[in-house]
Amino acid sequence: MTPEIRIRRLNKHDLRQDGDFVLYWMIANRRAHWNFSLQRAAELANKLNKPLVVLEALRTNYRWASDRLHRFILQGMAANRKAFADQDCTYYAYVEPEPNHASGMLEFLAGRACAVITDDFPCFFIPTMLNVVSQKLDVALEAVDSNGLFPMRATDRIFTTAHSFRAFLQKKLTPHLDEFPLHHPVSWKPLPKLGSLPDEFLERWPEASDKLLEATPEALSSLPIDHQVGPAIFDGGADEADKVTKRFVERRLKRYADHRNDPDDEAASGLSPYLHFGHISAHDVFSRVAELEGWSTDDLGDDTRGSRNGWWGMSDNAESFLDELITWREIGYNMCSHCSSYGKYESLPEWARATLEEHVSDSREYVYSLEEFELADTHDEIWNAAQTELVRDGRMHNYLRMLWGKKILEWTEHPRDALRIMIHLNNKYAVDGRNPNSYSGIFWTLGRYDRAWGPERPIFGKIRFMSSDSTRRKLSLKRYLREYAPERQGSLFD
Repeated sequence: MTPEIRIRRLNKHDLRQDGDFVLYWMIANRRAHWNFSLQRAAELANKLNKPLVVLEALRTNYRWASDRLHRFILQGMAANRKAFADQDCTYYAYVEPEPNHASGMLEFLAGRACAVITDDFPCFFIPTMLNVVSQKLDVALEAVDSNGLFPMRATDRIFTTAHSFRAFLQKKLTPHLDEFPLHHPVSWKPLPKLGSLPDEFLERWPEASDKLLEATPEALSSLPIDHQVGPAIFDGGADEADKVTKRFVERRLKRYADHRNDPDDEAASGLSPYLHFGHISAHDVFSRVAELEGWSTDDLGDDTRGSRNGWWGMSDNAESFLDELITWREIGYNMCSHCSSYGKYESLPEWARATLEEHVSDSREYVYSLEEFELADTHDEIWNAAQTELVRDGRMHNYLRMLWGKKILEWTEHPRDALRIMIHLNNKYAVDGRNPNSYSGIFWTLGRYDRAWGPERPIFGKIRFMSSDSTRRKLSLKRYLREYAPERQGSLFD
């Protein structure tokens, strides 16, 4: 059964016993497996002996909508259509052909549903959308948390450091390690099949064609989205997420602890875009690592003081990765689920705001505009290379993303400007942007989850400082710069 702590009632309406089906409105956990939301919908359908309808829809007028993001999502829809084809449910993929064409679609289906189940995702436009929808539907609406190993609503405390959150998890996570979603949430028990959705619905909101879900340049060009931001260099969908996970676990994990920060040594997982769009579950990834390690909960350590190593009872490489997958990823979900201002300057720690404000008037050797940043047109070769990777590939190396943010702070007139520019560039170009974890990374450069550092420096004050010179000394960058240095690549937007 889906744990109650993961289920959030969004209105006070009851189940409609005489409805035609249970509706799962898939908006964040875009996958057919290891999905508590889908599992909850299937449980209700089984309880009521009703068909299950899965609606995966894609709007056109969300901020930063582009070929890059649409292609990744459409590829995920194609994979889901394939995955659901032989399951006891009706999967319906809808892609909005023009802004607001989807208006009324959810209400139409909800009016015939026993209940509506959706995903509890705490970031971007989704919380606002769910609040609006909850006031429109006259049937039970539930949002289910299938984001991470620790349920977001299992605490009402906001953690201010990774160490404090890690120590908390070491004390409280263990029971949740026995409550994983089913690998096959639908097929575990037969469900009645729906004959067809109403003709009126099918005519008004036609299902996406297989050709559209191929997400070719021709298909994308027909949609009213930003065509300047082209596709990422990697594909989306659950099948691709599976390949990336296998490659990481089998080839890269053994080098993770020592080499994940090295841009010239591909040891990072590459999973963040797939986790962001829900094409793979953190539970699934964890299970594969645990299986490789031959691990069980009996291996958990007794020291719960927040150490990064030793508690899991796994290898150094596995523990280093799990600290990123669980501690650092889920602390962002903790913030976003309990603080609606997570993306605002005012959400920074008081000490960070104070020290930044004290140094606002400090002289800056370089000040760049948003356009100059976007074009990778600064004096710094390493920064330009990182920005080029972001714009062209749809991702940025983890370590260089930290330097990228620190330099934007240093090269803008006010930290508010720096924050605005970081959020815009990251959310526009990074496939894993618009996510709690990406907001954690951006705000970390301004002091969130960090402490005051000395000596106090111009512009930064007590904020942790990073420089390109120290980065060059610390990391091997020959291959990286050869690949991404803009002067070797021509204009970013050729």
